[in-house]
Amino acid sequence: MTAPIIAYLPPLALLAAFAVFARKRLLTYLHVFQQEEYDGLRFIKWLARSGAIDKRVTIALALAGFATPLLHGVGGLSGDWIAAGFAVLFLIGQSLAEADPRKAAKKKLAMTQRAKRILVIATALLTALALALAVAPAPVWAWLVPVQLIPVALVVGNLLLAPYEAQVQKRFWREAHEKLQRLNPTVIGITGSFGKTSVKHILGHVLETAAPTLITPGSVNTPMGIARVVRESLGPHHRFFVAEMGAYGPGSIARLCRLAPPDFAVITAIGHAHYERFKTLEAVAETKFELAEAAIARDGRVVAPLALKEIGPAQEKMERQPERYVTVGPEEGCALRLIESEQTPDGVRVRVLWEGAEHALTAPLFGTHHALNLALAFAAACLMGVRPEDAKLALKTVPQIAHRLEVKPQADGSVLVDDAYNSNPIGFQAAVETVGLLKRKHGGRGILVTPGMVEMGAAHEVMHRRAGEAAAGEIDVLLPVTPERIESLIEGYSKAKGDGAEIHRCAAFADAQAWLAENRRPGDVVLLENDLPDLYERKLSL
Repeated sequence: MTAPIIAYLPPLALLAAFAVFARKRLLTYLHVFQQEEYDGLRFIKWLARSGAIDKRVTIALALAGFATPLLHGVGGLSGDWIAAGFAVLFLIGQSLAEADPRKAAKKKLAMTQRAKRILVIATALLTALALALAVAPAPVWAWLVPVQLIPVALVVGNLLLAPYEAQVQKRFWREAHEKLQRLNPTVIGITGSFGKTSVKHILGHVLETAAPTLITPGSVNTPMGIARVVRESLGPHHRFFVAEMGAYGPGSIARLCRLAPPDFAVITAIGHAHYERFKTLEAVAETKFELAEAAIARDGRVVAPLALKEIGPAQEKMERQPERYVTVGPEEGCALRLIESEQTPDGVRVRVLWEGAEHALTAPLFGTHHALNLALAFAAACLMGVRPEDAKLALKTVPQIAHRLEVKPQADGSVLVDDAYNSNPIGFQAAVETVGLLKRKHGGRGILVTPGMVEMGAAHEVMHRRAGEAAAGEIDVLLPVTPERIESLIEGYSKAKGDGAEIHRCAAFADAQAWLAENRRPGDVVLLENDLPDLYERKLSL
């Protein structure tokens, strides 16, 4: 009776070691899966693109399996025992060496209820497979299978949970929708390829001076994010609810509009941000204008730049019902015309013509792109009953927007321009111009730290080359982070800058921080332009 039990000790030890290893590895992959918004297809594409599949443990198990018959009799032990012992030690060692993304990451793994559910199901699937291998008992090399299936288990677990998640989301969606109908605030939906968070921030501040206003915080712009804000924060005293609405594919904004039917709409821009998801600007325009159509269906108005008419679908929609659109821009014929704008060391100044009268708008914000943002917010606020004089007074006290061209004087005499939230071609140009303005004020160098832009799709190379060329005018030192993905930016900067180009390649943001700690001087203006999530910057070496 003892011999059969002893025979099962190696596979049982392997089972225990695999359980420890799989738990840590599941967290590593779940971190990326979460940043890919639990989109199984995008996650699988990331795996294929990054090559982030296990290699170390796989090679170790393969070698142990191959060597099993050769090890028989060494030290008086069977080859199975020796191979299993080696595999157990390697699995435990690898699990101890692997970083915990809940603690060691720029954007840490958030163990939400959904993440916990996916983790439990994936663990159960892997446990069932591991138990089958232990009971068989299978040779050491067979444990390659569950090791390689760890990321697949997350995708399968998410698919199995889909019906339950749909029910949970449906309940939250219904509760939020019913609450909005019951309390009936004026709902303002804001979307755009870029600028939507800034316009929401500015407009929310102006409206708050007129009546209690709730805005979706940060960059919350998904159905469940908006539903949570409504369920937890919307009160009967709120007169206005300003909701940022993100587009993740055709129909996504229409779905948000069914959740929070807009009385007014603001479309900030249509451009190459998230181009990877939509492939064409026409597809982006069709999706963004789902918000306009929803507001018009409720007898509402739409505030949008007149320049959007340059994109086919936008032109057709804006010309079909022109009385519903309040156009903004420098062009003749705009309902709100931008006459001139300038960036000063104290903020943005804009002169506009609105309803036959000129108005000077000033705000302590940085970046020439904020001229249009201020104009859009001013027009929207006036449409909702705020007097122009009150709106202008409120704009003077708009707080800086966190991580969006946020100017922060440092204790060492340098200036940090924090534009780390994201990046797009127009924002990149505005950030570089801001560096030039502040550099001339403080007398130091312009230093750019950037990993470039993301989701540019087919436009990636040309947009980054243009960004590099634009940076050459004001940037004295370039610190490209993950330089291998933005070679075109480096090339554009180097050619435009000529012999004066100073470039220090940084494998990760930490390397750029180390360079700054040693080389930054008083008066230097350091621009942090974008900060990639871990799945773009951190190369998983497994």
